[in-house]
Amino acid sequence: MNAPAPELQPAFDVYRPKGGCRVPFVFNSPHSGATYPAGFVASSRLDIDGLRRSEDAFVDELFDCATAHGASMMRARFPRAYIDVNREPYELDPRMFDGALPRHANTRSMRVAGGLGTVARVVADSEPIYPGRIPVCEAIRRIEHYYLPYHANLRQLIGETQRRFGVVVLIDCHSMPSQKIACDDRAKPDFVLGDRYSTSCAPELADRVQETLVALGYTVGRNKPYAGGYITERYGNPPAATHALQIEINRGLYMDERRYRRTGGFAWLKADIERLVGTLTDMDLGDFLPPAIAAE
Repeated sequence: MNAPAPELQPAFDVYRPKGGCRVPFVFNSPHSGATYPAGFVASSRLDIDGLRRSEDAFVDELFDCATAHGASMMRARFPRAYIDVNREPYELDPRMFDGALPRHANTRSMRVAGGLGTVARVVADSEPIYPGRIPVCEAIRRIEHYYLPYHANLRQLIGETQRRFGVVVLIDCHSMPSQKIACDDRAKPDFVLGDRYSTSCAPELADRVQETLVALGYTVGRNKPYAGGYITERYGNPPAATHALQIEINRGLYMDERRYRRTGGFAWLKADIERLVGTLTDMDLGDFLPPAIAAE
């Protein structure tokens, strides 16, 4: 596999606690990348602020306490608008590209229809990214240089953790636009937990997160409007002792969504996130083990 393109090296960061992992948790921030390749920006009809509408700004910072609590953490450096690792590897819109897509490409998903495939056609508010079609070889290059290595490393982290503890919990960390920015009449909760409708993790895990956040004074939704994306679906397999939970945070809690700046609420929220991480990493996950392992 080719090395990442020079404009994005390293393409992602992996953080491990000093002395090794002490808890069976892996935290992941796939959409907080904020390194925008010059060639990508030049090829777009949007400026940096326009491209950042898809970015989960500062989410990696909100959860960077994970290693202090003994967990591993991974984060992307590349932006979601450039390549989205929370999609299937070849979830591509044929209307975007000059040239034939691979035969195995998924061109009919709802995410592709919405313009938010592996290589997105639009930013999060449906504004087109490119003035016209882009070469299909550019999409393949991004997948091979960024997407595939990212998932290879995430799988490695998850596998290492499960082999050590017999069980692993992946917390996939995201943010969502506030009601005001999204122009949505429906009030959004402070957090939305996505467990693929109780299929990607033990219900006790999502319950514990919800109970902790509610006790801290936040409103919490479950699975609507975000049930968990490809990462949650791909890696969540409770019968195999692999649990995955997506956490979406309302950006209005901690940032100016128009200027992409932290607000006074950032430090307060970060402290509460650390309380949440501490509560999670203190959990006894014995009940999450498969019966054969638990009996040993």
